[in-house]
Amino acid sequence: MLKALSIEPEKCTGCLQCEMACSYENTGAFNPARSRIKVFTFHEQGSFTPYTCTQCEEAWCMHACPVEAIVVDLATGAKNVLADVCVGCKVCTIACPFGTVNYEEQTGKVMKCDLCGGDPWCAKACPTGAITYVPVESSGYERMRAWAQQAPEGPARTNAPADKQLNVYMTGSQQGGH
Repeated sequence: MLKALSIEPEKCTGCLQCEMACSYENTGAFNPARSRIKVFTFHEQGSFTPYTCTQCEEAWCMHACPVEAIVVDLATGAKNVLADVCVGCKVCTIACPFGTVNYEEQTGKVMKCDLCGGDPWCAKACPTGAITYVPVESSGYERMRAWAQQAPEGPARTNAPADKQLNVYMTGSQQGGH
């Protein structure tokens, strides 16, 4: 049975124990800058939200990788970065719509949550239960997915830029030149 991280922001106190545990488990150092989970602080509201890779079913990071350095761990469902294959091109960081794949300067590679091989330290370290590791059915993932797939009434609205006149120029070889 696959499991997923469940995050309840209202329980987060901003203690950063998840970041400390993650960085120590993955790098051997207590360094939140190298953590694969981040805690966002909303100063105006006085609230915090832990945020990490959601292990997307249709993982754009994995599909974008030109060297196939991101693979699925069949045991956990995590999308793992193979450090020995990763060339550090950062294409996956651009492809991830959630910003949870990060380039690590120290290694010249990308890093993302790998669920600690099925025993995520961020969840174990969280003193308030804001981060838990639960069966996928309990994580709210399916509920979130169903909500996202609901089509709005009428045509979709976007903030797309207005149509622009495109100027097309022909190069010398296209004009019959050299």
